[in-house]
Parts: sequence; structure tokens; C-alpha cells
Amino acid sequence: MADGFIAFELDLMGAVMNQLVPTLDAMASAPLSLQNAQALPDAQGVYLLIYDGEVRYVGKTDAEAGLRTRLARHARKFEQRRNVRPEDVQFKAAQILVLTAMDIESRVIAHYGSEWNGSGFGSNDPGRERETTNKPEQGFDARFPIDIDTPLDVLEPGQTTVHEALVALKIALPYALRFELEPGAKGSHSFRLRPHPDLPDAPLTIPGGRLSLRDAMVLIKAALPAGWQATYFVSHVILYKENRQYAHGVPI
Repeated sequence: MADGFIAFELDLMGAVMNQLVPTLDAMASAPLSLQNAQALPDAQGVYLLIYDGEVRYVGKTDAEAGLRTRLARHARKFEQRRNVRPEDVQFKAAQILVLTAMDIESRVIAHYGSEWNGSGFGSNDPGRERETTNKPEQGFDARFPIDIDTPLDVLEPGQTTVHEALVALKIALPYALRFELEPGAKGSHSFRLRPHPDLPDAPLTIPGGRLSLRDAMVLIKAALPAGWQATYFVSHVILYKENRQYAHGVPI
């Protein structure tokens, strides 16, 4: 090595972890409510989800989907679930001003051993592949399945179409509702713009009173031509023109 020279690696990750973990451990948690999530800055940072007194999930956010956006999405995920209530879950969140290019999430996960990471908790709906693999749901959804018998304030009494009702339900529900589209339809707005032709053509009468999703799907099936099937899974509900048995799905 040349005189007067040294190769020095600055341990930024070690410095962050030595300060961050004790700070998170010492701070008080708050209930994971939509109101509390919306009070946070939409900034980059790290957060913990705590259930039964233990850290179950560790997440990292960036400036595009910050703490407010991510925790509000998680708060909705606990709505209409069996075996857990939204108020049972607490969170701790820390905005970190210098976070770019550091894999801090994996280090914090390793420290806390959070069981919901890798359990499907933070995943989006992967589409038809989820049903056709015939693999049982595991992890978060298996322990806390969705509750399709919760009364909803979504559908207004009166005349509508099956498609309009499905769009309203899909937007309002805190879990995935997927229904068949026209062949080749792709994109995030396809469920609004390119439904299967049977859906907008089918008139639907919504009765008075609060309907659960199960109630709504029974009405919708009755309004459609023969051959449509609604199926419940512990993580989501689907409606397709099919007659099919799923290893881990139950027809509605």
C-alpha cells in the first residue's frame, strides 16, 4: 500500500442500525387506524407492525409510496378479516432522511424476525395464477381469512347493472375482488372499461338494507346468464364464466 494512503469503508448501515433499532424499541406504538396512518408524512422510512406484543412485519417505503400511503393500505387490509380486528394491530414508523441505496429493510427484518414478511401480507393480487396452482394459502391469509359476511354500505338500493355493482364493490373492498373481462383486456382500468359483455348487459335490482359481499354475489349470479360462478378464497373472491372446482376455493 502506498505511503499516506488507506482504503476506508464507511459503515453507514452499521451506524443507522445502531441508532435506529434502539429508537424503535424505545418509542411508543400507535393503533394501525386509517386516521393515524393519514396523519403521517408520505415520506421514506421504516415501519413495524406489532400484533400480540411482537413485531410481525417490517416495511420500508420510498418517496413515491411513503409511510402514509403504505400504512393506510395496511390499515385497510385488516378490515373485514376473521380472527383479527384493526385495533389489535399497532405500528411504529420512523422517517429516515438518508435512506437511498441502503438495504435497511432486510437488516431490520433479520433483527426482529418478523413472521408476516414473506407470508403474502404485503403482496398484490397475482391474478389467475393464484387459483390455478392449486396451492393452499399459507401465512397471513390462512390465519386471518377475509370475512365476506360483513354487512357493507356500498350498494345503493335501486336499479343498476351487474358491472356497475361489481366496480363499486371492487373499489370499496379491502381485499381483492376479481371478475372476468373481455378477451385480451389488460391494464389497471380494464375492470371499468373492458368487462365481459354479460356484465354490463345484465340489469340488477339492489334491495334495501346492508348487503354482505356474499349477499351481493348471490344477487349478481342470479342476474347473470347461466354458467357464471363466484368462488371464495381466504384472500379474495372471483367471478368467472366457468364451472370449475378449486382445491382451495368454495363456490358462493
